[in-house]
Amino acid sequence: MLKIYTEKTFLIPDHRRYVFPMLLDLHYKKSNTISESYCITDRIKEANIIILPLEYNYIRNLESGIKSRYLVLAREYNIPLWIYTGGDFGYSFNAKEIYNFRVGGFHSKLHANTFIMPSFIVDPYEYTLKTQFYPIEKKNKPTLGFVGHAQLSVIKAIKEFLVYLKVNILNRFLKKQHLDYQPFYPSSIKRATILKKLKRSGSLKPNFVFRDKYRGGARTKAENIKSTFEFFENIEQSGYTFCLRGVGNFSVRLYETLAMGRIPVFIDTDCRLPLDWKINWSKHMVYVNSSNASEIEQSIVDFHNKLSPSDFKDLQSKNRVLWQTYMNRNAFFKEIHDVFKP
Repeated sequence: MLKIYTEKTFLIPDHRRYVFPMLLDLHYKKSNTISESYCITDRIKEANIIILPLEYNYIRNLESGIKSRYLVLAREYNIPLWIYTGGDFGYSFNAKEIYNFRVGGFHSKLHANTFIMPSFIVDPYEYTLKTQFYPIEKKNKPTLGFVGHAQLSVIKAIKEFLVYLKVNILNRFLKKQHLDYQPFYPSSIKRATILKKLKRSGSLKPNFVFRDKYRGGARTKAENIKSTFEFFENIEQSGYTFCLRGVGNFSVRLYETLAMGRIPVFIDTDCRLPLDWKINWSKHMVYVNSSNASEIEQSIVDFHNKLSPSDFKDLQSKNRVLWQTYMNRNAFFKEIHDVFKP
């Protein structure tokens, strides 16, 4: 069991949404799975790990020097310091004592001490569709699904660039937040450009719903429920789902597709995936390292043609099991425990 030292005075309801993810299950929900692997100690001399209790940029606003204070303790007691950097961009640390937990970033630029977390989502079958998982049959043509923000327009490009400037100038360069640099990436335009070409494909059966706003502009609870249902229904009806990064260099849709027990078409934009020392990701998805539509199309067709009807159904079941086994907080941090256990 790993003993964790952190300041529980920060673990109050007002800060709950910013808590280091594993502490949600250790301190708030009292998960038996996590409690078998971790416990919190008030004595740092007994600790194996020290954890900054809240998301890095959020806690900096509460106490500007807290990271330095924790780093001093980590060095004094020769124990690792875990820090959670949230948001689309994340932040990298140079100190060898720091282990960084984040959801995205560029693999070629991330330190070895960086752990990519999955996007922790609830089970869409249980909470949205209210039904049970079942694998769909293989068809001659692969069905490629997508519901989401994808729009080709000059106005949209300008809006995305203004948001980019806000993050990189107002937040990053003025040091309102500590963020890694990312080049401009108009994600909705990139998606629209690729998908409109794939829609004309004779080798695929496209099942696309383009939205010009996030969640289709839903504002009310009923509209949110409807848009979420349509999103997961599309994944359920499609053997494959198109997964390209958003503002940050990661894809939440990847994990949503796995949760639905379908096959992601993952466009690699120099991503690092969770538990890559444990999971052979190429066996669970169409893995494409190009944004060229014709190469994406050929990769899907080749992947689909290599699968027998039983293989196709079996892979869907395996992807659902992969999500259930590794892509929730309890399971993920159990694997992290095994990395750090004495």
